[in-house]
Amino acid sequence: MEQTTPPAPYSAHLWSLSDGRAGNVRQASALAHALRTPSLSEWQLQTSAPWRWLAPRRWPGSVDAFGSQFANALAQPPTLAVGCGRQAALATRVLREHGSQVVQILDPRLEPAYWDWLVVPRHDGIEGDNVLQMQGSLNPVDDAWLALGRASFAELGQLPRPRTAVLLGGNSAHARFDRGAFEVLAAKLEVALARDGGSVMITTSRRTPDKVIRPLRDRYVETPGVVWCGDADGANPYAGMLAWADRIVCTPDSVNMVSEACATRVPVHVFDPHRVRGRPRRFLDSLLASGRIQVMDSTLADFEVTPLRETARIAALLRERLPLA
Repeated sequence: MEQTTPPAPYSAHLWSLSDGRAGNVRQASALAHALRTPSLSEWQLQTSAPWRWLAPRRWPGSVDAFGSQFANALAQPPTLAVGCGRQAALATRVLREHGSQVVQILDPRLEPAYWDWLVVPRHDGIEGDNVLQMQGSLNPVDDAWLALGRASFAELGQLPRPRTAVLLGGNSAHARFDRGAFEVLAAKLEVALARDGGSVMITTSRRTPDKVIRPLRDRYVETPGVVWCGDADGANPYAGMLAWADRIVCTPDSVNMVSEACATRVPVHVFDPHRVRGRPRRFLDSLLASGRIQVMDSTLADFEVTPLRETARIAALLRERLPLA
């Protein structure tokens, strides 16, 4: 049977739980830290079959779905558990049955009544007495996080201004970002660089196609800045890029990426948001309507912004509603 990576101690005041996928880990961890409880343990769940396929549905033996360490830890459940993703939704259901207060992030595709609080994107359209809606996704980006990013990657502060951070995603269920789209984005960026000067700080994601990465590496050899495409390029400077940016350009395919960009205090220019379909399109439309983002063009014009800080807002609402003392 697969085993779950155990936290320590089992009697922690708060547990965060996820399946180990980066986006789910980030949201669960960000909210857990923002709740500022006396102690925190973070679980990355490894779910055994058949529960891995059935989660978050509750079937006999679900207490053993995550291995013996998790099952033994149920003897001293936490006061509060925060989970993100379907695997964690089963774990939080089990913990609730053992006396924990539980908060589940993202739509578990079951009735909200199985959890004390459900935190879901507004663009999902889920409502209920115990449902808190967020704009976009949760993340750790705030002034303290950005200050740490500046300190950790101080060399980026020496790049000529304006410093343009470029966050490149890839294909998703709701949008495509391929070689052709990259060439259009790069052409708009080059016009702005030719006019304004400055530097670029470019990062790719796990989903960025190789057909984009290869020309990307060659295209900016003579442009001041940094291009990061993976571990072979050294430590990931993502936090420093967000922290030192004067403006941000990002592709529209990732709600998480756009949310993190919008948590900064600089203008965010989203490349061709109209290519996005489905629920994420509603998220982008809401940001356009509020003025937090603009459609990328070759001007990359400056505009006033208010940071999108949903993690702090949701944490404050939960502290009002949960017995965290």
